Amino acid sequence: MKKYFVLFVLLFPILLQAQTADTLTQGQQSWLTKSNRHEKNGWIYLHLEGSPRERGFQHGYLLAKEIKEAVRILSEEWKYQSAMDWSWLVGKAGEILTTKVDSENIAEIDAMVEGMKTAGISTTRDELVALNGYMELIWYWWPTVKDSFKTNSPEPKKQSCSSFIATGSMTTDGEIVLGHNSMVGYQDPFCNIILDILPEKGHRILMQAFTGFIHSGTDFFVTDAGLIGSETTIGGFFPFDEKGVPEFSRMRHATQYANNIDEWCEMMKKDNNGGYANAWLLGDINTNEIARLELGLKYVGFEKKKDGYFTGSNVAENLNILRFETKSEETNIKYSSVARRVRWKQLMKDNAGKINLELAKSFESDHYDTYLKMNNPSGRTLCGHDDLDPKFSSGGEPYDPGGSIDAKVVDSKMAKQMSFTARWGQACGMAFDAKKYLEAHSQFDWMNGLLKDRPSQPWTEFKVGEK
Repeated sequence: MKKYFVLFVLLFPILLQAQTADTLTQGQQSWLTKSNRHEKNGWIYLHLEGSPRERGFQHGYLLAKEIKEAVRILSEEWKYQSAMDWSWLVGKAGEILTTKVDSENIAEIDAMVEGMKTAGISTTRDELVALNGYMELIWYWWPTVKDSFKTNSPEPKKQSCSSFIATGSMTTDGEIVLGHNSMVGYQDPFCNIILDILPEKGHRILMQAFTGFIHSGTDFFVTDAGLIGSETTIGGFFPFDEKGVPEFSRMRHATQYANNIDEWCEMMKKDNNGGYANAWLLGDINTNEIARLELGLKYVGFEKKKDGYFTGSNVAENLNILRFETKSEETNIKYSSVARRVRWKQLMKDNAGKINLELAKSFESDHYDTYLKMNNPSGRTLCGHDDLDPKFSSGGEPYDPGGSIDAKVVDSKMAKQMSFTARWGQACGMAFDAKKYLEAHSQFDWMNGLLKDRPSQPWTEFKVGEK
């Protein structure tokens, strides 16, 4: 009996593959032969190729279970924060966002629905639009209307990131170096997806992405046009225009079709809705130029140079955006964005002429608290650790389950090969144990079943065309 059981275990994947193949049309099987999915060190690498329908089907079919889980987590988070049903929010996404998404992106989303259905998981166009536009809906649209529902729904916590880009006399070889980490709630759906997109039209893209996103969400990317980029959200930003085009649609279009920094920025500015307002750090390895685009709704800040650096820590540098479109402070060092802004200035000054990939990794993993003037991992450090922070002096929720969840670095040499190096989990490599955390902080027990472990992972290189 044991021999037959072992034989069954060995043959089960083959039998399952044969059964799955029977549910696919010949055309769908052909599409899937162009794609591939594999996993390493906490990341899921997903190669997508072809027309919008081919790419979308590959995406939905190969990532169906993960997308379903992302929707489950977000719907429960939304229900807890607002006491309203996920289906209601999906309906609003259809009204506010879906009709404004360009035809190529909609075709890709529709094909994702088809791919997921073929994999046995049901969804809709509007649900995937709600997923892709979640930041815009929850962080920007909802605060403009929630008072009309007479709800005390708390102000949503927006993504915080720590990023820099440097070139010229700032780096060891005079070429561009870019680093970024994402700081979000640990319960949010994983952004451990590496998308390698080879579209029928436009430029090839290698980027980090949230589960089920046709764009990025964390916005760390390399394209075969020679563009590299990242962003940090503009803290305290509040305007939103329902008539504009969703940020996720504009970002994907710009990244796929822009040939240079100026084109990318123009595509992002066109029909801007104010949703997911970011300070974008961009580089062009063909010209060795770097730029910072601060995209408000009414106001725009833009700077470009061939020597120097730009940093991002969620403080608007453009004075018009800061004063007219945010509710942020820029001098109170008790707060994370200001403390990290000060730390970036220190690091850039102390390391001028020495910046390379290894230093970039150390920057994104930095634990120096400029308010306390000591190494102390907390919500104020570039590598964020809100879960360790009692926040005696900075406001906010003590021990909030969030912080840095990744780190990525790239330089011109890597970008020319369309590759970058990334680390999943805390940028510093510290592990997060969800069970131990919830036992210690029962005020967050509503996150049971949502919070997941984040073990320590090594730095890992990714490149296009991986098998």
